[in-house]
Amino acid sequence: MVLDSRGNPTIEVDCFVDGRLTGRAMVPSGASTGQHEALEMRDGNKDKWLGKGVDVAVNHVRTIISEALVGMAVEDQKGVDKKMLELDGTPNKSNLGANSMLGASLAVLHAGAACQDVPLWKYIAGEQAGQMPVPMLNILNGGAHAASNVDVQEFMVMPHGFDSFTDGLRAGVEIYHQLKSELKADGLLGGVGDEGGFAPNLGANEDGLKYMVRAIEGAGYTTEEVGIALDVAATEFEKSDGYHMDGKVLSPNEMVDMYGEWLDAYPILSIEDGLGENDWEGWTALTKQEGHRVQIVGDDLFVTQSERLAKGIDIGAANAMLVKVNQVGTVTETLEAMDLAVSNGYRNVVSHRSGETEDTTIADLAVGTRAGQIKTGAPARSDRVSKYNQLLRISEEVEDYRSPF
Repeated sequence: MVLDSRGNPTIEVDCFVDGRLTGRAMVPSGASTGQHEALEMRDGNKDKWLGKGVDVAVNHVRTIISEALVGMAVEDQKGVDKKMLELDGTPNKSNLGANSMLGASLAVLHAGAACQDVPLWKYIAGEQAGQMPVPMLNILNGGAHAASNVDVQEFMVMPHGFDSFTDGLRAGVEIYHQLKSELKADGLLGGVGDEGGFAPNLGANEDGLKYMVRAIEGAGYTTEEVGIALDVAATEFEKSDGYHMDGKVLSPNEMVDMYGEWLDAYPILSIEDGLGENDWEGWTALTKQEGHRVQIVGDDLFVTQSERLAKGIDIGAANAMLVKVNQVGTVTETLEAMDLAVSNGYRNVVSHRSGETEDTTIADLAVGTRAGQIKTGAPARSDRVSKYNQLLRISEEVEDYRSPF
């Protein structure tokens, strides 16, 4: 058991090869979790860790999973993951827990790279070359990630018009600091959210977009170089009668029309979870109306699972998938979903969770799979910055950095 960035227990798994510690991985945890995600196993004992303990999950790794995997080759990632899937035997990892399985799966992945004596990104990439991702920096937090009145969960800057990852990251960092100045000037500077972005109370959600443009331009950049990405997390404010936003109740069609108006007025490149996780009809309407001019990302909709992604592809819902390894529970299933997306013209956006750790696996995953995009929070708090720092290290070897837009 170790702690995540919210001070809640999570698990860390060590993989030994020939008696030597070779791979180690930590498992993140979400706040606005989709109902279709694989099960994160918690103890539920209110007398310890407020019910969020992971003793059962840890014990599963030490006993059932360990007994099954010890003796296997660490390079056999598919075989390792298949063995755990057979052991669990449920569609949502409810027997062993997705956190138990993912910790073991990731630790084996790290061990495989170490045994091959190659960087993790290169081990993941295999025969193909790596590609540096364009970062999505979540600099203004709302929704379930912040104690504010803002419904939209994440306002992110995307520095896509630069020649290198380092230059793009620098622009994002400077814009983050400029946003602080803009909010302070208006008397709105308060705390930060779970992912390190500022968390002001605003008069309307659209005000967040206005502040993003002010910060971009105030930092000396243009909206041609730096765009905006949104994670609306609409499931969080969807009720039986519609979407409750800015004190109004909006129908799916009204949500789609609102996004159209925002796209007309602001340099938005990407909209994630613009509608609820089960509102397939709304998703297809949004994609049909606006998919030609904006990236539409399914997170709670797809939960990094091939079956749900296949449905979206079939009916024309979204044009990109958010990739969160703990939504599905194993490395192999994650890579299979990513391959399915690419083969059908969908983009992949590798993502952290709001409850993070110092583990940097997703940085290597983004480079090794050539995903082209990564969202991993504000350039603040070590649980977020650790990923950016790992990408800076990787960028010394990998120069390829290009905009997906």
